[in-house]
Amino acid sequence: MQKKVKVTLMKSIIGLSPKQEATVKALGLHRIRHTVEHEDTPTLRGMIKAVGFCLKVDEA
Repeated sequence: MQKKVKVTLMKSIIGLSPKQEATVKALGLHRIRHTVEHEDTPTLRGMIKAVGFCLKVDEA
């Protein structure tokens, strides 16, 4: 069983580039303080790194 990661959107996506905005939406985040849980994969880590400045990441 893989580890899980909780990802929370902490800042607004207003002002982000369209590519960054699409990455946030692909993570399943819709509004500020919305939290989703994903399996910890290299792909997910890359997405988190791309928009990490507006996310909070916790190990689940």
